[in-house]
Amino acid sequence: MQKHITLAMGSGGEESSELLEKLVFRHLKNSYLARAEDATPLESLQSPCFCTDSFTVSPPFFPGGDIGKLSIAGSCNDLAMMGAKPKFLSLSFIIEEGFSVREFEKILRSIKNELAINEAVVVTGDTKVVPKGSVDRIFITTSAIGERKIEASQRSIQEGDSLLFSGDIARHGACIFAAREGIELESEITSDCASLWPIVKRLIDDGITIKAMRDATRGGVAAVLNEWARATELTFEVDEASVRVSQEVQGICEILGFEPFVLANEGRFVLVVDPKDEKKALKILQEFNEDAAIIGKVTKSYPGRVTLQSEWGTKRFLDMPSGEILPRIC
Repeated sequence: MQKHITLAMGSGGEESSELLEKLVFRHLKNSYLARAEDATPLESLQSPCFCTDSFTVSPPFFPGGDIGKLSIAGSCNDLAMMGAKPKFLSLSFIIEEGFSVREFEKILRSIKNELAINEAVVVTGDTKVVPKGSVDRIFITTSAIGERKIEASQRSIQEGDSLLFSGDIARHGACIFAAREGIELESEITSDCASLWPIVKRLIDDGITIKAMRDATRGGVAAVLNEWARATELTFEVDEASVRVSQEVQGICEILGFEPFVLANEGRFVLVVDPKDEKKALKILQEFNEDAAIIGKVTKSYPGRVTLQSEWGTKRFLDMPSGEILPRIC
């Protein structure tokens, strides 16, 4: 096996077979991929759920993860936020000529590990190699199918519901920016990139009345809450002091003028529950991350808006992010 990806490895001939057999299939092979046909028959599912996503993060390797982990966690998280157990994924690579085979194998190992966490499998895929300069090293596209266990939707949100967040905010966006710009800090910022299905499964199994969930990726917490506020014509009131921001992330934000609420997260989610379940839900979330917190409530005070209550008693609107916040964060 050569040390770098060549154009011949995307030609469909012997080199392509070698790439698939010695790398991709060696790490990801299962009974579905073993059929090696143009399409894969799947068993029927009760209440199937489907999503798709593309991943172009720069750099593709960062503290706490890489583009492989990000691609599987990201797609499975989209299903989990709808209350669906991840089951089947498609996986497509567009690889730049000259990309390190060793690094590609590292990405495949990350993919394999994240699939195991979700108890999901890749059932079909594709690999393309393009001339040097056509893409930035490697792009990954996924589609995922899951089986819905509960009906979680923004349509279920009501006045009086409680808002929770599953950990500290803005870690992924700050991590990617620091890695891209070569910013050195006393303590390294690691991405929060992680699969959320194990947490969601626990919430479901323990009987939490989940109204809605959303992973706060591009646009961060601000984008999620504003989308919900606009869709429901309700007010999402957030207690700013209850939202955890690590010292490292806060430092990056203060130096560069970033708003933590708009930076991306890749392993955190906003949870809306019936107020009677908020303490039980919080206890579960904190078993996975001690920084999880009840961050606010749903009201009708300012329909279609998000408000931030400061620890000094002042209140301001948290608007939908606009413009280019951070390019290429996922």
